[in-house]
Amino acid sequence: MSTPTANPSEVKFTPYVPAKDEEYMSDAQLEHFKDILLDWKQQLIGEADRTKTYIQDESSAMPDINDRATQEEEFALALRTRDRERKLIRKIDKSIAEIENDDYGFCETCGVEIGLRRLEARPTATQCIDCKTLSEIKERQNQGHT
Repeated sequence: MSTPTANPSEVKFTPYVPAKDEEYMSDAQLEHFKDILLDWKQQLIGEADRTKTYIQDESSAMPDINDRATQEEEFALALRTRDRERKLIRKIDKSIAEIENDDYGFCETCGVEIGLRRLEARPTATQCIDCKTLSEIKERQNQGHT
């Protein structure tokens, strides 16, 4: 069973180097991020297909109850991973739609540029680092952690 590719750092790309005086989220930058997102989505879809094949191929009835329990736990873990990746694909699709609508790359909270390097690290980011940090602090406070 292969490892999941829920981490965008596993998508291979060349970091974008903007031209001098290049406008933020130029057509070339948008194309760069769209390519990253599409490659990442393809990897996730491929993982889902491999999981499906793995479960189908390994679903033989095992006579030993312990072996069967281990196998079922492996299947459950693989399916939970795929479920997280299915949700991630929805975020990727949302980011691609934002690219197509020229809304990509700007913080949904304050409107500032998210930044090329942050987006390369997390292409589905919707907040700048400051707003994301503040959001996480508020979330921890709401959960009773300070």
